Amino acid sequence: MIIGLTGGIASGKSFISDALHQYGFPVIDADQTAREVVEPGEKAYEQILEQFGIEILEVDGTLNRKKLADRIFADENQRRMLNQIMHPAIRQRILQNKADLQKKGHEVIVLDLPLLIENNLQFMVDKVMLVYVDEKQQKERLMERDQAGEEDAQRRMASQLSMSDKKTYADVVIDNNDTQEDSLAQLEHILKEWNIHPSSS
Repeated sequence: MIIGLTGGIASGKSFISDALHQYGFPVIDADQTAREVVEPGEKAYEQILEQFGIEILEVDGTLNRKKLADRIFADENQRRMLNQIMHPAIRQRILQNKADLQKKGHEVIVLDLPLLIENNLQFMVDKVMLVYVDEKQQKERLMERDQAGEEDAQRRMASQLSMSDKKTYADVVIDNNDTQEDSLAQLEHILKEWNIHPSSS
């Protein structure tokens, strides 16, 4: 089974991803993959440079992710351009990693995909697991986590599909509004329902 794990920004998805990893399931992390495909020498790195110019680079030649993020959060067209470069490169790398894990005999693989629903990637997974928080809690956590102002937090949340809309696409929902223990109990219940045990991976 391929589990597609998703959530919203500051929803607590990383906590569930870490828990699944600790249970022994291999996790392919799209954010980590996104960092790999933009390392100097990669095709996507060259394309980004061509599109956005050298002012988005650090002194050592690596991408300044903060500068790039500021540019794309403020401009819908630039965000679209970056996505057109990044998404095919990330998708290709994820599929390759998944094939490698399957060759090694892993029967259960977790794809940690923050934008699984926004990018219509449901075809890549068997089940969609959503880590959910209500939007008030989401904004508070985001402001606290990134020391972001309310306006900045609101803008970043608006760049993703709302949590309530995401719910309609999910096979299962982990409500992460309460304690971490509560969320773990929900996760364990779901795995039991699906008849998945860490040893099966």
